[in-house]
Amino acid sequence: MGAQKSPRSNGAESPEPEVEPYAPEGAGGINRAGIAPRVFWPSAVVILAFVLYAMIGQESAAEAVQSLNDNIVGNLSWLYMTMVSFFVIFVIWLGVGRFGDIRLGKDNEKPEFSTASWFAMLFAAGMGIGLVFYGVAEPMSFFDGPRPGTGGSDAAKSEFALQQTFLHWGIHPWAIYVVVGLAVAYAVHRKGRPVSIRWALEPLLGDKIKGIWGDVIDAVAIVGTLFGVATSLGLGAMQVASGMGFLGWVDDPNSKTLLVILIAAITGLATLSVASGIGKGIKWLSNINMATAAVVMLFVMFAGPTLFIFNGLAQDVGGYLQNVISMSFDTGGSYGEDGTDWVNGWTIFYWGWWISWAPFVGIFIARISRGRTVREFVCGVLLVPTLLTFVWFAVFGGTGLKQQLDGTHDFAAEGAVNTNTAMFEMLDQLPGGTLFSGITMLLIVLFFVTSSDSGSFVVTMLSAGGNPEPPQWNRLFWALIEGAVAIGLLLASGSGSTASLDTLKTVAIVIALPFSFVMVAMCFSTLKAFRAERAAYLEAKHQREQEQIVDEAVAALAENLEKNDPSSTAKGSKEFAEDKKP
Repeated sequence: MGAQKSPRSNGAESPEPEVEPYAPEGAGGINRAGIAPRVFWPSAVVILAFVLYAMIGQESAAEAVQSLNDNIVGNLSWLYMTMVSFFVIFVIWLGVGRFGDIRLGKDNEKPEFSTASWFAMLFAAGMGIGLVFYGVAEPMSFFDGPRPGTGGSDAAKSEFALQQTFLHWGIHPWAIYVVVGLAVAYAVHRKGRPVSIRWALEPLLGDKIKGIWGDVIDAVAIVGTLFGVATSLGLGAMQVASGMGFLGWVDDPNSKTLLVILIAAITGLATLSVASGIGKGIKWLSNINMATAAVVMLFVMFAGPTLFIFNGLAQDVGGYLQNVISMSFDTGGSYGEDGTDWVNGWTIFYWGWWISWAPFVGIFIARISRGRTVREFVCGVLLVPTLLTFVWFAVFGGTGLKQQLDGTHDFAAEGAVNTNTAMFEMLDQLPGGTLFSGITMLLIVLFFVTSSDSGSFVVTMLSAGGNPEPPQWNRLFWALIEGAVAIGLLLASGSGSTASLDTLKTVAIVIALPFSFVMVAMCFSTLKAFRAERAAYLEAKHQREQEQIVDEAVAALAENLEKNDPSSTAKGSKEFAEDKKP
């Protein structure tokens, strides 16, 4: 039966979604345990093998992976800059263009989650924890070591610090997420396909996505997601421990025992959350995160240099908008090796890191966006988190810059900005800072829990053949694996070292290169699907117009006959009524 047309959709007759199984049983499809064996087992084996390699052969693994990463970043920085800028242009065009009314679900279907909960989950999964750690550290790092050619005055470095931070955390990363999220959301909610990366390429590859290529795409997405989340879990635990040491809560923040306890606690909470599903634990924690983050931000905004913050926000957003095109394509080549090294170490690193997280965040935001239109999806995912991010960095980074400019605190007193403690150093200079440092510690832990449970849920869906409600044991398995990988690599790295974790982090970024080409294919696949739906809409519209013309012509003829011979018309109507009687 055809779906009902909606004034908010393209109006094309769209068949009721028929969810196809992943593949026939015995051919890599879903088995009795509720997993897709050709995706689950290769992913698990690759993860286990590389983790053992990173733990046992630390130096050789680190050298091999770093060499590969250096070659990619050093030789293909221009490609990353061009590709990410293309993603930005593409998703904005989709959002404001004629495809914006296509609904990611059945026609007239309402969104599954409220707008507030939707934004909260977007923010928490996308980059919430990064904002807490880098809210002060990144602007201060750019102030301390600006890109060559910035200018040596404090004013020039201060403006550059926030504008460059806006580039790294604003529209560009969210455009990367939109490319994956929109393609998956259309396949899942509009066409009724399983929650999986492969189905986003169905318009382009057809039935080929059911075979080995689809298995490889989903397996790569699992490996990249788990490596990224496990790395963040381990490094995040070290940052939490550093904060506890700064506040005097522990004597040795580098204690392996403390780090293991932190990872185990976060993993335990994430496991409980992912077991409860998106509608409960993940949604609740995301809402709590947003409320707690808002409290901390408002405190800094009004306890800190309020006027300086608002002036800086207006000025630096304006500067960002004025320079965003040139910054988007700036490879640093004009300033020689120093310029390219700076851009490669910061901007290209970020583009690779965001792309490596795109399968995880893209699938997650697709899963929670049922019932949204393409325009709502693009505007919501692209603009709202970006605006919140700008305000966040203006508040925290602006406060840190003001303290540095006034000489209240020197964030680079020990030779470089300490990423682990910069946020706590800034809060320590404010009245009531100790109390809010404790609240910030809670916020960090909650953000890590939401990142871990969201990542676990995505990996579980992929390994279960795209099942939106995967088996409970599968959810618990991947959540525990993330924690176990992080603990194992930390313990193998030695005292105060993150060598194995850094290797895993670099691998996640290396994986971004092949996946970036998958994302380009997603763009063409999405465009092809939208054009087909648009064509169906226009054809249906043309047919309705033709039917309307015929109806109007018949009505006009009947009216003309009635005027010329009322009795004839009445007689004809009576005879027609008599014929219809049984």
